[in-house]
Amino acid sequence: MERLAHAARLEWDGATGEGYRAYSRNHTGTAPPAHASLRLSADPHFRGDPDLLNPEQLVVLAAASCQLLSFLSVAARKHVDVVRYTDDATGFLSEDLRHARIELIELNPVVHVVAGTDEELVLRLVEQAHEECYIARSLISEVTVGATVRVAR
Repeated sequence: MERLAHAARLEWDGATGEGYRAYSRNHTGTAPPAHASLRLSADPHFRGDPDLLNPEQLVVLAAASCQLLSFLSVAARKHVDVVRYTDDATGFLSEDLRHARIELIELNPVVHVVAGTDEELVLRLVEQAHEECYIARSLISEVTVGATVRVAR
């Protein structure tokens, strides 16, 4: 079976000749065939622009997005009617910045389902989705999911 490839392109222009404090951290990322592009920077702690997304945020977004898509897939296969899903996810960078890595990503989905839905089933599907989420499985960071289910009354 052929491996599925995901291409990405980054572009940066500037100059580093003036030293660490002087160069721009701003750059652009694209991922063909998508036409959208992202303006990116470093985390403000690393002299980046706080108005732009940074790589750490993108890792957290990728984990949260994969969990969402995996959950919607398993819920649809079980005919569970999900009507809204939000997630306020957080990633935590290690304190040792010389060997920095995102150590923990906490996903906090809130799943809204129609009246009569079994909340325990939804929570089991959240866990199944977490097991199926290939982004979480690809990371060495711990990824936790603390879901809340809201059933319409």
